[in-house]
Amino acid sequence: MNALGIPESFLEPVGLSLQVSIAATAIAFLAGLLVAWRMSTAIFYGKTLVETVFLLPLVLPPSVVGFILLVMLGKNSWIGQAAESLLHLSFVFQPLGAVIAAAVVSFPLIYQSLKSGFQAVDKELKDAARSQGAGEWQVLIYIVLPLASRSLQSAFILGFARALGEFGATMMIAGNIPGRTQTIPTAIYFAVDAGKLQLAWALTGCTILFSFGLLWISSRLKTD
Repeated sequence: MNALGIPESFLEPVGLSLQVSIAATAIAFLAGLLVAWRMSTAIFYGKTLVETVFLLPLVLPPSVVGFILLVMLGKNSWIGQAAESLLHLSFVFQPLGAVIAAAVVSFPLIYQSLKSGFQAVDKELKDAARSQGAGEWQVLIYIVLPLASRSLQSAFILGFARALGEFGATMMIAGNIPGRTQTIPTAIYFAVDAGKLQLAWALTGCTILFSFGLLWISSRLKTD
């Protein structure tokens, strides 16, 4: 226990979950921002197929997503071997693996929210900016982002909430190492398995409070 009498078995997964969720949401948000902007304006053959691939993590079982990540990033993959030899990074049973898993599963929500926000911006405003010589990046930064600010805020909040609740993919690639890769969902699962129901309830209540607050803020952003 710490000086306040709160057990480390509660504080560690909460702290790690917040760190993982913030990092994962930042990665997914940046990727979603770039991809959603390009896809909202692009017209090409196979666009529907590409978007379907982007949205797959939203409907696939998290364990399937985790297995695919494990195959792609494990020590036997060329990505895993390159990361370990060149950057001295490992994804399996590491916090970085938990970040990547959470980023992948939160990306579809962020992408959909951002794309909807971009498409809601009046096309005539964007065309008027282009007619005055503005490039695509200038249109995005000075026209689209300010007008779609609520969608951006909502996308980040929903992505963070999804990352915070990620379980299956995280278990597959990062495992459950207390103080290292154990997030709130995995801590709840193993607390119940060990019969530590008081800890499980405390972590569950914490998750509900976080999720309720995030959804409430997201709803306020859409209605205000």
